[in-house]
Amino acid sequence: MAEKWYKHPNFKLLILAGIFLFAFLVPFSHQKVSSAIQEAFLMLAEYAKEHVLLCLVPAFFIAGAIMVFLNQQSVIKYLGPKANKFVAYSVASVSGTILAVCSCTVLPLFKGIYKKGAGIGPAVSFLYSGPAINILAIVLTAKVLGAEIGIARAAGAVVFAFVIGLLMHLIFRKEDEKRLADEKMFQSYEDDGRPLWKNVIYLVSMAGILVFINWAPSKGQLPVWDFIFNAKYFITVAFAIILISSLILWFKKEELKDWVVATRDFAIQILPLLFGGVVVAGFLLGRPGHAALIPEEWIARLVGDNSLVSNLIASVSGAFMYFATLTEVPIIQGLLGAGMAKGPVLALLLAGPSLSLPSMLVIGGELGLKKTLVYIGLVVVMSTLAGMGFGFLF
Repeated sequence: MAEKWYKHPNFKLLILAGIFLFAFLVPFSHQKVSSAIQEAFLMLAEYAKEHVLLCLVPAFFIAGAIMVFLNQQSVIKYLGPKANKFVAYSVASVSGTILAVCSCTVLPLFKGIYKKGAGIGPAVSFLYSGPAINILAIVLTAKVLGAEIGIARAAGAVVFAFVIGLLMHLIFRKEDEKRLADEKMFQSYEDDGRPLWKNVIYLVSMAGILVFINWAPSKGQLPVWDFIFNAKYFITVAFAIILISSLILWFKKEELKDWVVATRDFAIQILPLLFGGVVVAGFLLGRPGHAALIPEEWIARLVGDNSLVSNLIASVSGAFMYFATLTEVPIIQGLLGAGMAKGPVLALLLAGPSLSLPSMLVIGGELGLKKTLVYIGLVVVMSTLAGMGFGFLF
């Protein structure tokens, strides 16, 4: 059996040579570079404190549960390549209204349903919509940036999720059907005899913990939303009690072990790529309001009109930047004040929350380079065109 290329001694030597050149050529003593390095690790620390325990850990457990307990045939029936397109893409396209997650938190969930047998189209629709269609973010966008931008963002995100998923299905249909035909691609678990409603309660309780523990305030924009925010810990505890009760009453020790193992495997696969991507993103772009190698002012100067170039720059910049949930609104408010035009604003809003450099690395590890590049390309091109159209109208 041929040795895998990444285990070959020559590849390892190439990696060492790259590290040597990096250490030899990068001017670490330069203030700009040293500040960018510091910003990279500050961003990693902020990411670890604010997103790993409350966002990623619950998402990993949900992904593990999907992998172990969700019936594979049901996933293939409703989300597979041959499923009813309207139902599959409609459900996947509006999932973000339920899951107010960032581009990184949605990754374990996407990975879980994709590995379980979902077609690439519905899985990618879910991947895009999870972080893009956030009710509070859209409301804040309308309040802070203008009603027309808020409405355009909401409509664009739903349409994008549907269309991008459908295009991914059409482009990679044969490969996807071959993937599902190969039974070795999926782990199969024997029917445990547990009624569906018990598994639903178990999964919903974990989703409830993920959603409500991360519930953000609307700062007076939505009184009902703020009421939920003030009660979020009580709601989270209620879901935790339901989860613990279901684990004690309905699950065997062997099943729980399988769940923990699947959760561990997702974490091992995803976290190294996420952390590496966060460091690189912090080095290049920094945290909101903090200068790194590429200052925000440069971006603002390049997107001061509604031309094709300005909208393309906004889309590409948004695709590589990392936005924690809701942070895109104040960031873009600052860019607007610095002279950013409305078309590029929408382009960045449609490309930014759904993609980031860390998420690209994880998506690439799951879908492969070709599918990932096509997905990124679709998001960037459609965001650019939407921005141009919006800038022309407004």
